[in-house]
Amino acid sequence: MAAVSPSLGRFGPYGGRYVPETLVPALDEFESSFRRAWADPGFQAEFEGLLRDYVGRPTPLTEARRISERTGLQVTVKREDLNHTGAHKINNALGQCLLAKRMGKSRIIAETGAGQHGVATATVCALLGLECEVYMGEEDCSRQELNVFRMRLLGARVIPVSSGTRTLKDALNEAMRDWVTNVRTTHYVIGTAAGPHPYPEIVREFQSVIGREARAQYLERHGRLPDVGIACVGGGSNAIGFFHAFLNDPMDLIGIEAGGLGIPSGHHAAPLTAGSPGVLHGSYSYMMQDEDGQVLPTHSVSAGLDYPGVGAEHSYLKDSGRVTYRSASDDEALRAFQEVAQLEGLIAAFESAHAFVPLFERGGLSPGARVLVNLSGRGDKDMERASTLLGLQS
Repeated sequence: MAAVSPSLGRFGPYGGRYVPETLVPALDEFESSFRRAWADPGFQAEFEGLLRDYVGRPTPLTEARRISERTGLQVTVKREDLNHTGAHKINNALGQCLLAKRMGKSRIIAETGAGQHGVATATVCALLGLECEVYMGEEDCSRQELNVFRMRLLGARVIPVSSGTRTLKDALNEAMRDWVTNVRTTHYVIGTAAGPHPYPEIVREFQSVIGREARAQYLERHGRLPDVGIACVGGGSNAIGFFHAFLNDPMDLIGIEAGGLGIPSGHHAAPLTAGSPGVLHGSYSYMMQDEDGQVLPTHSVSAGLDYPGVGAEHSYLKDSGRVTYRSASDDEALRAFQEVAQLEGLIAAFESAHAFVPLFERGGLSPGARVLVNLSGRGDKDMERASTLLGLQS
């Protein structure tokens, strides 16, 4: 299958730009600035230099030998948890903030769920001397207090959102409202591969460093490609960045959504598994909605996966059959979280723990299969909640 590229902001029928007219010039400016920058060797050199010298790329591959022994698979892990700030989010935040400076925007806004995108954006704004404000649902502020403190320490203003479910969806709503009001001076750094065109494409391009590195590293080490690649999927930025390099290769790609309390319960965040196409946050894609098209509430132990939509490119890849999307429940993710820690000494973010579930549940993986898992972030931010949920407090 050829790697998909958006045509007029579309991946097949998905994507597009469903926004107020006031945002159209800003989106056009963002797209044209990106295309000029992406073709500019000077921008590429600056971006790649900061990825190397500030972020710490390339991130390594780690052979998960004890997980392999336990499961009968041959498991390798791509270590995005070793990036500065602890997750893949900084790849995209760095790229977009460099573009914002090129566009003469002095103020940055962002939304965040688990807090990692907010921390990454605040970090880059501190580096580049940009004003930063981050919208975060009150529920997520409570779940991710450590990241709230980090953002404030970095000089960002964290704005708690009390509307709706007080989670990522509502933070994104408020950030969109802010942008409409302040579009001339402000750039909105969307942290996921969703949103109106050109965000899905641009976020994918900035995150595609994950897959390019992983593919080259695996080939160099093993002399062949893996049989399977797995990543967690919320809005979908780590997954699309990881999958993109492998779309033309003869290997299985699996995205794991947040199954929450189980799909039949309705308390989950798995639009690709149990949703339907609709318009959310400026884009046509799979989403969780009722018969009247109203957005349904979501649930996940993972704040970063607790979102009722998904990126347009993932919707296309689902319909085309190139990527298989499944869900993992809270309980399954927490078991995987413990197994990965105790077998490999790797403390994964709750989001990333979902990607390890198929290894232990053996969901359709052939014995002896070579599996490459994207560990999208580390679990420091989840320690307090994990200690409560797993009964690890003294």
